[in-house]
Amino acid sequence: MVDSRHAKFAAMLTDYCVKIKKGDVVQLSFGFEAKELALEVYKRIVKKGAFPRAHADLPGFGYSFYKLATDEQLKTFPKITEFEAKNTDAWISIGTEYNTREFSNIDPKKLSLRQRTTKKISDIVVGSDNWVICEYPTNALAQEADMSLEEFEDFVYGACLQDWFIEERRQKTLQKLMDKTNDVRILHKDTDIRFSIKGKKAVKCCGKRNMPDGEVFTEPVKNSINGFITFTYPAIYNGREVDGVRLEFRNGKVVKATAVKNQEFLNQMLDTDAGSRFVGEFGVGVNYGIKKFIKNILFDEKIGGTVHLALGKAYKETGGENNSAVHWDMIKELRDGGQLFFDGKLVQKNGKFLFKM
Repeated sequence: MVDSRHAKFAAMLTDYCVKIKKGDVVQLSFGFEAKELALEVYKRIVKKGAFPRAHADLPGFGYSFYKLATDEQLKTFPKITEFEAKNTDAWISIGTEYNTREFSNIDPKKLSLRQRTTKKISDIVVGSDNWVICEYPTNALAQEADMSLEEFEDFVYGACLQDWFIEERRQKTLQKLMDKTNDVRILHKDTDIRFSIKGKKAVKCCGKRNMPDGEVFTEPVKNSINGFITFTYPAIYNGREVDGVRLEFRNGKVVKATAVKNQEFLNQMLDTDAGSRFVGEFGVGVNYGIKKFIKNILFDEKIGGTVHLALGKAYKETGGENNSAVHWDMIKELRDGGQLFFDGKLVQKNGKFLFKM
């Protein structure tokens, strides 16, 4: 039986998240488990008079490429994919994880090399400002979240199917405050880090690029970060789980990075390129409906009462100062004694704002 929530979700993706007009070319990517939702999205694209380009991902193909590809293949730029990206008007990506650890034993140097090779294409997509990513509730993700599939479906649709116009008005208060802020300090156990966001633009996130959503983010001035921070939750990247990440910064750059698990992988990713040891994003999670860490960054970075820093690429909306093939979000819990200061004033304690949003 088709889940009735698919129709509502499909309508949100095509009518709210991205702009689709008659004659547009729309890329729709999804995994096989999301067929029912993807079909609803596909139908809505066609009914709008647009032209869908469906890309169905099948299990094992990505793994086989990275396992077998030579350096020449990894370095070869995909010109056909670039052509398609340049001639696409909107992108809808439905993540469909069937194995969250698929790339765990792939040489991280291969993943890093391919990211550098294809960065130009991802820049085209992000630069279009007309894309959205979401996650389809699969058994693999439910297992990561320590839930049954039915429980996880309720979790996902509960986080997504809400009134994002109301959420946008609520976030605007924090956005305005961050736009006026020069200096930020995060204080917690084994964490004391300061940086400037002066002149950077804060962006409210209300379901236009991520679904679910619920954060306000900006970027630090590139060379301004000093101090140290220990991240609360595992930092997951390319299927690798890195636990107990602790970073020390000097003049914006990570000068020491340690982890309880997968420290070598952490440092390999930090050495991807010239920008990967600098921070491209500072975000504040404001979705208090997402209370549980589930090892999926699309949800986890939105948890109300947390903050996150992303190593690597900065987004053009905030200033785009740092450039990298990497964008790796890491989450800091503040609901258990953390403090967040803007220009020396305490604005959040124990994950709760001290002003009305």
